[in-house]
Formats: sequence, structure tokens, C-alpha cells
Amino acid sequence: MSAVLWLLIALPLGGGSVLALTGPRRGGLVPALGVTVAVVTLGAAVAAALTRPDASAPLFAGMEAGLAVDGLSAVMVVTVAAVTTAVLTFAAGEFAAHENRGRFFGLMLLFAGAMLVTVTATTLPLLLMAWEVMGATSWALIGYWWRQPERTEAADVAFLTTRAADLGLYLAAGAALAGGIGSLRLDALPDADAPWLHVITAGVVVAALGKSAQLPFSFWLSRAMQGPSPVSALLHSATMVAAGAYLLLRLVPLLDATAWAGPLVAWTGVVTALVLGLVAVAQTDLKQLLAASTSAQIGFMMLAAGSGGVAAGTTQLVAHAATKSALFLAAGAWLTALGTKQLPALRGAARAHPLVGVAFAVGALTLAGLPPLSLWAAKDEVLAAARTESTALYAVGLAAAAVAAVYSVKAVRYVTRPLPADAESGYDTEERGTRRVARSAPAPLLALTFAAAVLGVLALPGPASWLKRLVGARGEPSPEPWELGLSAAVAFAAAGLAWRWASRPASAGLPRAAVRWTHGWLHLERAARLVVVRPVLGLARMLADFDDRVVDGAVRQAARGGLAVSRLARRLDDGGIDGAVRAVTAGARSLGRWARRPQTGLLHQYYAQAAAGFAVLVLIILLVR
Repeated sequence: MSAVLWLLIALPLGGGSVLALTGPRRGGLVPALGVTVAVVTLGAAVAAALTRPDASAPLFAGMEAGLAVDGLSAVMVVTVAAVTTAVLTFAAGEFAAHENRGRFFGLMLLFAGAMLVTVTATTLPLLLMAWEVMGATSWALIGYWWRQPERTEAADVAFLTTRAADLGLYLAAGAALAGGIGSLRLDALPDADAPWLHVITAGVVVAALGKSAQLPFSFWLSRAMQGPSPVSALLHSATMVAAGAYLLLRLVPLLDATAWAGPLVAWTGVVTALVLGLVAVAQTDLKQLLAASTSAQIGFMMLAAGSGGVAAGTTQLVAHAATKSALFLAAGAWLTALGTKQLPALRGAARAHPLVGVAFAVGALTLAGLPPLSLWAAKDEVLAAARTESTALYAVGLAAAAVAAVYSVKAVRYVTRPLPADAESGYDTEERGTRRVARSAPAPLLALTFAAAVLGVLALPGPASWLKRLVGARGEPSPEPWELGLSAAVAFAAAGLAWRWASRPASAGLPRAAVRWTHGWLHLERAARLVVVRPVLGLARMLADFDDRVVDGAVRQAARGGLAVSRLARRLDDGGIDGAVRAVTAGARSLGRWARRPQTGLLHQYYAQAAAGFAVLVLIILLVR
């Protein structure tokens, strides 16, 4: 059985690596090869979900790299593989022949492989490795058109923001070792000793909130919209931003082990759902609206994780993955055809391209939470779990659901208006449009739209009970009939008001400051630059100056002192030691000259010298005695 699991991981990672390295030489075959790898991976995912394999291999001393497909990861591997297949099928007709499609398809498959490792990992080290690969490939995909500086800057912002939050996982791993979890198995983390348990939980929560674009990290998702639309459809709706929510759903026992983590996650999620929903209402760029709604919808998953609703969060995750992927692909199809993603310029786009319009409308109404579509039932499952924890959580979540209906119906109202006579004047604001939808677009669009519409069956009594057994959450509450009716009434009322007011400017009746604040994603990036980036850069400059002036200055002064000492030593050597040596030499020479004078070679002089010497010697003897 483990062969199926290794195949599930090796196919996208190996195929992606080959395409990324050799793709430019096989440009025409790349889309077909990429889609084929994705389809086979989907087959392996289905087989793994049915057989539930597990595998492990030695990694470090006392630690293993563990992989397993259980109930929760079985749902996730099929979801990830299915969305990857649909998105790559769509992308087959999106890129021109001169573009490096090998790099795109290769990176997409590498990302999908890293996500599959993430959802099947049973040990923290392997999860960290996959988490890192996921972050690196997302950076490369957001900045795919790297020759445009604004896109590379957006990729850097997204990468650095998520990387800063990801440090929490490293903190959690270190705390787990300190807390006695030598194997670093995920299911053993709740057993860590205090106070390390709280450090582990804090690290995991921060990493999850950052990866899932929850407050205060949400702004990176706005910048990530600079990437190609298929990237947004895969990374920023169904996989990367869902990874944080999945991790917390997986580690609900860890959240329950502390008194503060569950409420913190739940309130962060529900506040993000409400506030980012208001941000979505203020957007006039379709992809920005969808991005803000992604943060908001993932807030419901966080609400479920914080409330202990594993099955509810899983239903929300799967339904949102299909819905938002379809919406991003529809936005990408219009961007390719019309060259714009501005909502005012997309008036009548659904009429100009009916198939894309139908898919978008169904997806947007699903996002609005209108019954009987999937996200209506999924949200009620989440709200039922929240109500058992706090009535306030339930009330704020219901308000966030109403806001979801507003921004979704707003988008539908724009694209379904009658086509204006001067429609062409609003096109081609981002790129030159082709005025046609690629042949590869209809099939994945329709498949994802159908899934978005019908996945609500997972919340029906029979399938809901099956899903709860599958993910090991049998005791989770189900929504009461009055809850279903109340949420439906709220959604319809909000949708009706949004439809009526859609023709009005978003700023009508609102303070300008509030409009600028919501349209600019709460200016969170500016706040991050002010609170984090500037102080860090200022500290870096200060440390650089300290290094240059103090550390390097001390080194330079030590060098100067060494040179001065060496010059003094040289003078001492030249004037003292060498002078003494020269004086001794001169004295020896003088003595030699004096010693040579008596040596005349005359016998009588030698006799006289000997006589004088004996006389002196006798005199000395006489004096001494």
C-alpha cells in the first residue's frame, strides 16, 4: 500500500522537476505532459484515499519522515489533486508559445507535490520541509512574469510575510524537543510538558494564520494577485491559503490542550471573515475582491478549528476550494479575453461570454451562501459549531455570512448588466485582450462549478454523519432547522439589498476615510512597513554603522597600533640592537688593528715585547702579594 503513497508524492514532484528543467526544449508538449501528470496524480490520490496507506523512512537520529492518509488527509489529497488537474487543464490554453510554459507547469506540479506532502505528513520535520518548498514555489509562481518589477516586488512581499509567520513552526519544533517530544510526531504535540506546550501552540497558530492570510497578515494575499490567474486559482483558493486552516483542523487536540488557543483562533477567524468581507465589498478590481473574500471565507475555517468543528471546517474547505477556483478561472478567462479585471469595465462580460458568465454566476451565488448551494450548508455547519462555544461567535459569524452575500452579489450584478455601447473603451487596461475564451477553459470551469454547487451534500444528515466518522469527529453538532432558516433568510436579504444597491458607488453614504481604509486592505501593508520593516531596517543600518565605525574601527585602530609598534620596533632594532652590533664590530676591528701593530716580524722586537710582558707580570705578582 505504501507504494501508492510514494507514487502520489513522487509523481508531481518528479514530473514538475523534469518539466521545469527541460520544458523550454519541449514547449509544445509541456501542457499535455503537465495535465497527464496531474491526471495520474489524481488517480493515485483516489487510490490513496480508498486504501489509506502509510509510510515512513529514517530522517534524523530518533526521528522519522512519516506519511499517512487518514480520514482528514484523504479528503485533502483528493481535493488538492482534483483542483490541480482542473487548473492545469485550464492553463493549457492560457500562455503564449514564446512563454516558458515548462517553468510554469513544472512549478505548479512542484507546488502541488509539496502540498500533498504537507497534508499527509505525520511528523513535524517533514511538514516543515514541504512547507518550505510550498513557500518557495509560491514565490516563483507569483513572480512568474519576473521582468515586470511590480510583480517581483509583490512576490517578495508575499514571500517575506508568510516566511516571517512560518518562523512559528521552527519555534514549535524547538519547543517540542525541549518539551519531551523527541519523535516530533504531530499527534504527540499535545503531550508536551508545560510551559513548552504553550510555546508549541503559539508557534503553530502564528504559522497557520500567516499562511492562511488571516489578520494581521492578510495584506500579502492582495499583493499575490499579481501572479497569473491559474496561480491564484490553485494557490490562493484551494491549497496554500488553505494549508494553515488544514493544519489547525489537524491539530485541534493541540488547541484544546490550552485554554486560550481555541478561542483565539476562533475569534481571529470570525473577525477576519467580517472585516475582510467589508474589504471585499469596497474593491473595484475583480481579483482583489476574490482575494479579500478568500481571506474572509478561510476565516470561517479558522472559526471551525477554534470551535472544534473539524468536519464543519473540512466541508467549508472543500466547498470553498471548488467555488473559489472556478471564480478565479472565470476572472482569468475574462482577463485573457477582454484584457481587464476592473469591475466597471466588466459590465456585460457574462453576456458577451455566456459560458464563463454562467460559471461565474453559479460560483458567486455559492460564495454568497444562498441555499441550496454548497457554502450555505457548509457555513451553517461552521456556525453550529461556533454556537456551542459562544453566542457572540455565532452572531459575528452570521454577520460575516451576510457580508459574503453582499460582495458576491455585487460582482454578479456588475458582470450581468447589459453590455454598454462603449464597452471596448474599458478593455485592455492590464494587457491586450484576445476577445475570445481559450478552448481549454470550458471543461474545468464547468467541472469546478458543478462541484461548487453540489458539494453541499456533505452537510446533509447522511453524508454529514459519514464525514464526521471519516475525520473522527462523531460528536460534532449539526445545525438546527431554525439555524438553516435564519442563515438562508439573512443571505437572501443581504443579496437582495446588494442587488438593489449594486448600481450605486461603493462609497455612497460612507466616510471617505472608511472607503480608503477598506479599499486599501486596511493599510495593513503600510502598517507592517511602519511597525516592522522600518524598525528592522533602521536597526540593521544602526548595526551596520556600529560594525563599520566601532567593530571595523577597532580593527583598523588595532592595525594602526600594530604598525606603530612595528615602526618603533624597527627603529629600536636599527638604532639600538643594530647599533650595538656595529659598535662591537667596530671595537673588535679596532682591537684587531691594535693587535696587529706589534706583529712586525722582527725578532728583536718580539724579544723586547716578551721582556716587557714578563716585567709587567712580575710587577703584578709583587703588588698582589
